[in-house]
Parts: sequence; structure tokens; C-alpha cells
Amino acid sequence: MAVATLTAARSPRSVFADPRIPADLLRILGTMGITAPTPIQAEAIPALLDRRDVIGQARTGSGKTLAFALPLVLTCDPRVRQVQGLVLTPTRELAHQVAAVVIPFAAARGLKLALLYGGRSLVPERQTLLAGPHLVVATPGRALDHLRRENLSLRSLRLLVLDEGDAMLDRGFAPDVERLLAATPRRRQTALFSATIPAWVVRTAARHLREPVTVRVDPDAATPAEIAHTVYQMDTSAKLSALRTLLDRRGAAPMLVFARTKHGVRKLAHQLAQAGYPVAPLQGNMSQSARDRALASFRSGETPILLATNVAARGLDIDGIGQVVNYELPESAELFSHRSGRTGRMGRRGEVITFLTPDDAAKWRQFERELGRRFARTAWPSTPQP
Repeated sequence: MAVATLTAARSPRSVFADPRIPADLLRILGTMGITAPTPIQAEAIPALLDRRDVIGQARTGSGKTLAFALPLVLTCDPRVRQVQGLVLTPTRELAHQVAAVVIPFAAARGLKLALLYGGRSLVPERQTLLAGPHLVVATPGRALDHLRRENLSLRSLRLLVLDEGDAMLDRGFAPDVERLLAATPRRRQTALFSATIPAWVVRTAARHLREPVTVRVDPDAATPAEIAHTVYQMDTSAKLSALRTLLDRRGAAPMLVFARTKHGVRKLAHQLAQAGYPVAPLQGNMSQSARDRALASFRSGETPILLATNVAARGLDIDGIGQVVNYELPESAELFSHRSGRTGRMGRRGEVITFLTPDDAAKWRQFERELGRRFARTAWPSTPQP
């Protein structure tokens, strides 16, 4: 497997000077205030334009979406009204976010995009697909649904992108992804991007990628240096009071609080709203319109506290989150890293606060082993001082 490592040999600005990137796309980059690529873009874009398969690892907020968006658009021929590019993402919110990045570049090249995700009627999506889009951004289950109904054909696919690739190849999504891959040409180009790429992902990806270039940016950093970690040990009965104390002390920056289950998010949101805190819940059982409203309210600052399940742990581009609170631990160390990556983005400082109860001890030791680091712990005071 070829491995591309970041060195000083390549000038980052030379990537956007590549003659394969046309002037109209460069102008769009300029309007976005982007004049030089990030490290993941500097390495992944040339490899993808060379039609190589790519495994790209870089932390959240490093510009991974743009790293595949430009090659994705340039791979497609606007004269061929078939699906030539497909991006699979684990959540509806991330699908929306990816589409928002791709659409300006696609429009400049005369390309149409279809956005497919669950929680809404199939009919408008079917009509969009029958109109002949060149690009599709989708969650796996929804894409497979359209494939089975023969609304979607992947026979002309040129480039497949697995965004948050570790989730795409994990047990939850893997069966649907495998069925979708079986409907694509064998000689397609494939790219996998994620903030974390453990060894099992590389092994699994080897079945689907051909001699991939592996681009790793800060591969040894479980969480960015800009993120400060605080771990509080406490009894389960003290958690709600401790969270309220943190909310009372919060600054102007938005705060993201993670619970483990949909029920847990609903219950916590109710308790905090009853106490007068400006909170919004985000969990998978909510309708898409309700999820959109919660995110819009959080992004705008109208609701500065978002309570979420792991649906918010991956890929969401929400700038300026000052603190992430793990009210309950996630299921894995990888998800802990993804949650942590919601703050400290693009060089900004952030803080992750984690609550540990006696029942969490074994899981937390496992997290520390997998992350290769120990976190200092502090006992939560029974009567915290302001």
C-alpha cells in the first residue's frame, strides 16, 4: 500500500495552481476566502486527480470535504446524464453539509446533484433521480432503497467517496455499503476519508480499494493539541447538578452536551428546559424538520446549548463550540475522539469535559488503552465553588 506523508517538498499553493483545476472553480474558492489548501487537501487532491484510490485521515475541521469535493466534480462529464459521483455519509446532517460544499462547484461545471436521506418522502427524490443527476450525496440505507426500486443506477459510477469511512465500514452500515458497492463498476475510483482510521478499517478497505494512496495528517493525535481535557469523577446522582453548575459557568461560546441514548437526550432536555436553560435536543427519532430547526437554532446562537446523541459526533461543521461535555460516555474510544473533535476546530482552543461514574471505570480504562494516553481525573466537589 502506497503511503503519502506530509513533507516540505510540495508547496501547498502549487496544488491550487494545478492546471487540472479550472479557473471557475478557483474563483469559487476565492469567494470562500480559500487561497491555500490545508494539509489533507494538499496531499489528497493531486492523488484523486491522478485517478488513484485514496485513504485520507485528518482530524475534524481540517478540510476533508473540500479534499474530495473538487476531484469529485472534476471527475464528472456534464454531457453524460448518469450518476458518476457518489458520496455516502452516516447521517442526514452530514449529507446536507457535504452537499452544501459540493453544489457551488458542481453548478459551475453544469452538474446536477441529488441529495438522498431518510425521514422524508421518497417521491421528490425519485423525481430528482429520474431527471438524471451527475452526483449523488446520500445516506447508505436511503441510497440502497432507491437502488432496489430501480430509481438509482450506479452502472456509470466513476468515483465513490465514503465520508466518515470508519462508520461506513462498521457493522451498522457495512451491509448496506457492501450491497451498494456490488452495484458499481469494478474499475471505479474509491476514496475513504475519516478523522480516525484504525487498523481494522485499513484491512476492510483493502477489499474495496485498489492500491490506495494513504494520506495521514496528525495520525498519532487522538485529539488535537488545542483541546484541553477535564475528567470529573462523581456519583451518578451528582451528574445533573454538576451539569447545571457547568451551564451556569459557561461563557459566550456554544456548548455541546452528549448523552448516550435518544431517551437520555429527551429526558435531559426536558429537565434542563424546565430549569430555564436555553437547550435544544438532537437525536435520531426527531423528524428531519425538527433536527434542522435544532441545528439552525444552535448555529445562529439562538439556542447556545445543544444536547445530542452521537448523531452530532461525526462531521458536523459547527464553528466556535467552546465546550463539549460527555454527560455519558460513548460506546467506543473512536466515538470519544469524534465527539472531542466538535471543539478546538481549525486551530481554535476548546475544552472537553467528561463525567465518570464508578460504573464507567472499566470502559474508561479501555478508552485510555486504545487512545494511548492517560487523562488526569479530578473528584467533582460536592459543593463546587463559583
